[in-house]
Amino acid sequence: MAVLVPELMVADICRSVAFYRDELGFRVMWERPKKRFAYLGRDGAEIMLEQAVGRHFLAGLLEYPNGRGMNLQIRVPDVEALHRAVLANGALIRLPMEVKWYRTGNFLSCNRQFVVIDPDGYLLRFYTDLGGRADD
Repeated sequence: MAVLVPELMVADICRSVAFYRDELGFRVMWERPKKRFAYLGRDGAEIMLEQAVGRHFLAGLLEYPNGRGMNLQIRVPDVEALHRAVLANGALIRLPMEVKWYRTGNFLSCNRQFVVIDPDGYLLRFYTDLGGRADD
């Protein structure tokens, strides 16, 4: 299990599992169907999905779009292939494919990335690292 694993509360566990599995390429690592819970993984990234029923961890009202103020950055080996698959499946793209440079101390890192919105409104930023360079 990864050191940090986000757990996303969803409106319909079946719909969300199908989206993450069929459109984003995650695999179901294990499920608790009676608890409406699934643990998913893809290329080392792990995420938990839970339909908010019974005992749950909510700080407030759960309304679409969920996850306001955050996005989950997920590194994948081939972001372009994933982007093509996501577009072919008709998923909602929030930020189209782009190349973006980010400063990390005295270093500039380059990512090719896009952002997709899941069925509950969570933002998922998929990227491939394109390398970097020192910033003088």
